[in-house]
This record gives sequence, C-alpha cells and structure tokens, in this order.
Amino acid sequence: MRHVAVIGSGPAGYYTAEACQKAFGDAVRVDIIDKLPVPFGLIRSGVAPDHQSIKGVSRRYEATALSDNVRFVGHVSVGTDVTIPELIDRYDAVVLATGAPQDRPLGIPGADLPGVVGSAAFVGWYNGHPDHAALAPALSGPGAVVIGAGNVALDVARILAKTADEFAGSDIVTHALDALSTQSSEAITIVARRGPHQIAMTPKELGELAHLSRALPVVDPADLPPGADDAVLDPGTRKAVAHLRAFADHPRAGDDAKTVPIVFDFFAQPVAIEGDGRVERVIVERTRLDEQGRAIATGETYAIPAQLVVSCIGYQTPRVDGVPYDEKLGRFANDEGRIAPGLYAVGWARRGPTGTIGTNRPDGFLITDHIAADTTGDSGKQGRPALDVLLAARGVDVVTFRDWQNIEKAEIANARDGAPREKFTGVDAMLDARK
Repeated sequence: MRHVAVIGSGPAGYYTAEACQKAFGDAVRVDIIDKLPVPFGLIRSGVAPDHQSIKGVSRRYEATALSDNVRFVGHVSVGTDVTIPELIDRYDAVVLATGAPQDRPLGIPGADLPGVVGSAAFVGWYNGHPDHAALAPALSGPGAVVIGAGNVALDVARILAKTADEFAGSDIVTHALDALSTQSSEAITIVARRGPHQIAMTPKELGELAHLSRALPVVDPADLPPGADDAVLDPGTRKAVAHLRAFADHPRAGDDAKTVPIVFDFFAQPVAIEGDGRVERVIVERTRLDEQGRAIATGETYAIPAQLVVSCIGYQTPRVDGVPYDEKLGRFANDEGRIAPGLYAVGWARRGPTGTIGTNRPDGFLITDHIAADTTGDSGKQGRPALDVLLAARGVDVVTFRDWQNIEKAEIANARDGAPREKFTGVDAMLDARK
C-alpha cells in the first residue's frame, strides 16, 4: 500500500489524486490536505464569479473526492498544524500542490500606498476568500487602474464595470455585490507595457466587454499595428486582436447608457504611484518595442487619476519552511517535480504560474510516475491513521468533503431564493457548533 499526502486541493491536487488512482488502483491511499475548510482552490476562489461554466470543472473532481481511497482533510495548515518532515515520516510521498496564490510584488515607488492591491487579494475579495474578505477596496472615484495584459486584468475590469443586474446567476459574495452596486469608478484603465500583438488575453474574455450595459471598451486606433500584420499571429491571438480593432472602431460618444469607459492604454508601464496618504494617481511612462519585442522606456511620462490600483502582473508560490525555493521563478526548487526524497511539487508549485486548469492533469500523471518509480509500497508507513492521531492530539478540527458538501448545498439553496452566495459562513457555524 502506498500512502500519499497532497498539500492543496485545487486542480493540481485532484488531478494528482486521480493519477494515483489510475496507477495504483486500490493499493493507494491519498489524503488531500488544505488549510481552507473547502476544496477546489482557485476554482472556488480564483475564477471570476460570473464564469460559472469554468467553475463547473470541479464536478469532475467530486468523483475522485468521494472515492474510498481519497480523502479531503480541510482546515489543516501545513507548517502550523503539521510540518513537512512530520508528513514525510508518515507518508510514502508528499506532493506540494499549493499553487501560486500570492501576488508578485509591483516593485515601484508608492506600491505600498492604501488603495493599491494585488489581483489575488482583489479576486479573493469578490470571491469571499477568508484571507481577503475584509479588503474593502476604494471603488468610487476618478478611476481604477488595472495593471496587466492578461485575462486576470480583464476579469478585474469586467467585475468593476458590471451593474448589479449583470451578476445574476453568478456566485459573487454579498459584501462584494453590495459594494459594487453602490460604488463605481468614473473610468477603468487597463495599462499594458507592450502592444496589442503581445497581449495574453483570450477572445472570449475580450468579447465580453462589448456586452456590458454601462461600460464601453476604448482602444486608440493609433496603438494598433497594420491589419496585415495580424496574419503572423496564432489564431487565438488573432481573434483577440480582432476584438480590439472592433473596440477602436466603436463610436466613443452617442450612447448615453455607456457611462464608464474601459480604456486600453497600450505601450505604457507604471513607474510610480503617488498620493497624500493613499493612491491618487499612477505615473506611467510611454514605451516602444525593440526588434525582439521587448518594451523600451521612452522617457515620456503622464499621470492617470486613480483611487484604486489593481496589479495583475502574476503570482508566486508561498514558501514553506524547510522546502527549497526558487526566488527567481517564484516556485519550489525542483527537478521535473522532484524536490527531495519523498517530496514532490506539482502544478504551479512546480512550473510557476503558467498554463491553464487542464495543464495540471498531465502534470499530475508525471508526478505519479515519479512516485511509482521512487516507492515500492512496502515502506511500513501508516499514512492516514498516523496523521489522524497527530491532528487529534493537537486538537485540530478537520473538515471532511461530506461536511463541505452539506455546507455547499445550503449555500446554493440560499442563492436560489434570490440571495447572493454567503461563502464560508456555514463552515464557521459548523466549526463553532463542534466546540
């Protein structure tokens, strides 16, 4: 029997558990450990609440989660409730599937001013993540500046621009919906260091901006390269750029309902954030591309008024005591997923924050191949029972997958009665009742 502990219950974690089942059948026991009392990681707390079709992938993981040889161990913090060495002593393999939930530092003067937030925090706020629920971003004022040229920047801009009615059918949490319904920026500016051909935005997400009830996407035609140049782009980017060209052709006036411009500010990099006690403006420097497509500063600067800045420039994996870390890449130091004997990394914790949700599936099978090669299944380690004894001795209140299912059913039932999703409150009530 092989005993495997997976740290993190997002896509990478569940794909690894699925791969272990396929490789070892009934001769494996997998414990998926998460510091949160709910599973699915970024599916629940990272995907935009109005993208329910993407969140539907979590249903695939339920079949794995409800198997006899896979168990969700929620509300357990690795490093506090149990350490990596303690897990290695009890399991044949420990797999770090912690993802990359921390924002990369913006690294410019003024980035620490109140009103400047990272996308992980902002997305966590509107998804009800307990670490970010009290964020209270400044939504009313002259402008919100969103820094980045990927889908996360689009998500943030779209959420800021939507009306309350446009969140129907989403699972946005109450505190975010109330704030977004009563506060609004006069303008939303997406600042991109390079040009339209270098974006990492997908056509579907860009196309959504054209259908917002009060917001109008704005692109300066001068920022667009000649149309013939689009031929060298891959099909997805070509479709995305076609949306930008359509935005540039759209009349900028005459539609009284479109009161909030979403301005794409290409060839622009923020160099400072200024304000008296909190953010008031973003200082941006104009850029140009060199022959290799790199952004080169031109020395020309200007200011964008803002009461809110959301940095969407990427993520990094949180450090874990005793685990080697690659500072440059923002992930655990590893050799194709191997960190040390008995210790592995998978998903963004292995690769860095690249790829889609589906990219984690082959990653899980890669790590399982390593586990098969490195272990025999006769180590004598106890795995699950040994962990239970340790956690019970430390008074750790574990949340199971069945616990989570019951809480989710109550959330959904409440939402169907017309109320927004109240995430985590059911968990808090359940844990309080156990005391």
